[in-house]
Amino acid sequence: MRTFLNYRMLCLAAALALVTVASSTSAEETDAGRLATELKPFFTALTGNSSAYVLDAKVSATIEGKSQDVAAKLTRFDADSFDLDLVHSDYEVRLRRRADATAFALPKHKVVFVGKGKADSADCLDPSGICGRLVGSGCSVQPYVQLVTQSDAATASLLLTGLLKVKRDAATGKWSAGKDVTFEFGKESPSLSVTFPGGSTVISLGKPEAMKAVDAWDGLAATELSRAELERQLSRGVRRSLEILAPSSELTSPQTSGRRVAHGELRWVEGQRVAILSGTPEQVGRAHGELLKVEAQRCVDSVIYAFGTVQTINTGRWFRQDLEAAYSRLAPHIPADHKTEVRALAESMGWDPHLAEVVNVFPELFHCSGFAVFGSATADGKLYHGRVLDYMTTIGLQDAATTFIVSVDGKIPFANVGYAGFIGSVSGMNAKAVSLGEMGGRGEGKWDGVPMATLMRRALEECSTLDEVMDLWKKSPRTCEYYYVFADGKTNRAVGVAAVPESVDFILPGQSHERLGEGIPDAVVLSAGSRLEKLRERVKEKHGKIDVPTAQWLMSRPVAMSSNLHDVLFVPADGVLYVANADHRHPAAERPYVRLDLRELLKSSPKVTSAQAPAPDASR
Repeated sequence: MRTFLNYRMLCLAAALALVTVASSTSAEETDAGRLATELKPFFTALTGNSSAYVLDAKVSATIEGKSQDVAAKLTRFDADSFDLDLVHSDYEVRLRRRADATAFALPKHKVVFVGKGKADSADCLDPSGICGRLVGSGCSVQPYVQLVTQSDAATASLLLTGLLKVKRDAATGKWSAGKDVTFEFGKESPSLSVTFPGGSTVISLGKPEAMKAVDAWDGLAATELSRAELERQLSRGVRRSLEILAPSSELTSPQTSGRRVAHGELRWVEGQRVAILSGTPEQVGRAHGELLKVEAQRCVDSVIYAFGTVQTINTGRWFRQDLEAAYSRLAPHIPADHKTEVRALAESMGWDPHLAEVVNVFPELFHCSGFAVFGSATADGKLYHGRVLDYMTTIGLQDAATTFIVSVDGKIPFANVGYAGFIGSVSGMNAKAVSLGEMGGRGEGKWDGVPMATLMRRALEECSTLDEVMDLWKKSPRTCEYYYVFADGKTNRAVGVAAVPESVDFILPGQSHERLGEGIPDAVVLSAGSRLEKLRERVKEKHGKIDVPTAQWLMSRPVAMSSNLHDVLFVPADGVLYVANADHRHPAAERPYVRLDLRELLKSSPKVTSAQAPAPDASR
């Protein structure tokens, strides 16, 4: 926060300095004055000094090698009312806000969501002050947005021509910002054309036509929502998306100060968050929320609001309703103590408890890779269990990445490589040297069973052996289609698992499988497509020589996808795990691993007794 405030002060000081410089430099004054004149109509509209206008924009850009065209049209009618239309070849979004209602229409799906009632003052689409609500301190462009909304065209032109060296070519009338960006204004009407690397945009100003009623949508099926829910969904979704697209130092260089609360401690180990939680389920949940309040909120904003809005646009269904429907079928299979922990987490966060409950079934959508190698496959005979989580770095879950060291009273302590706000597990190892990792398959919608992340967590806190884990999977009602690697460092045993609601199959080391290929001695290898081929190739190449660095290399690109959120290497016999988390520029496979010792971390947890802590392995 201090860095961000200093940056704002720097921008202000630069603007004031430029006013002084401009008064004594005639060439800069000419360019600045000319630019101010050209910018004035746009500033008058965007700063709210013009109550009625149409801002029309057409954007063309090349994204991942594909040409993309978007037409955007913002129509402001008065202080309370506006329309926003976004049209792309794959989607069409039309938003209408009036004084008493808001509508969110998806014409390609022939649906419209209409919100009536009172909006939430903190998260709403009221035009007054909307930029401040949509662009927060987690976004690097916030200072520039503040400059536009809190200053005038003259001040902005001084900043552009002085600090950013924007210049006008007298011969062509075009302006340039550096080598790659040029822009020019229309001669007959207010318009602006911009070219930039890989694309261009044309913006024009005009006058609005007659305002349509908020519920006038011919041919669209209407679903009524509370206005507070609809506007909260869109405003928080946009704010979080802007943070992900253009993160500020708040996210790219977070403060790394540790802290303690009752039953919990937050530590930073080589730049990674480690949360140590202990006590009853209620105490663990409360400490979780108190230690990771900001990170958990960002995680929920990513899942419910950013991802949820995109999913609604893609499917034509209100995402929160889909998640609620899934939860209603999953809830009977979630243990009571897990529900208690989630509700305590929600209370400490100031959330609706049901919001926290439905968010915690979101990992049902994860997809991944994994392996376990031991015996003749490794340099020292020790078991190494690798786990690759490939899932949506684009929704910003890396901002909430946390390794949890959890000791619930009466249960086996465990390490859970996860995300603030979630209590389930997708990658974990317990104090009995049992480790687990999953990869998602098909079958979404088969929700009448134990959520995958709940079953994983139960195994960590209930199972002391590989056989107990396998038995838990056999006896539990399961959801969807999932694949797993389970391992036990005490016995150097590992197994691959293919599980669907109707059956569960265990794939032994060295066993051939129609989807996984010919068996590799003392190895279990799970992935899909070309990633599976590459992983198998690497395991066979290094067979008999695999150690910690080599096992980490097995998970490097392209085995890990560009969406790679975290990689973990478990060495369960030693009680050690190596964790790599993605950042905003790199997948986890391109980030450094941090070594964490579960036994040492458990010793520092005040609620872990000597009876609970694992004894050293005398066989080593």
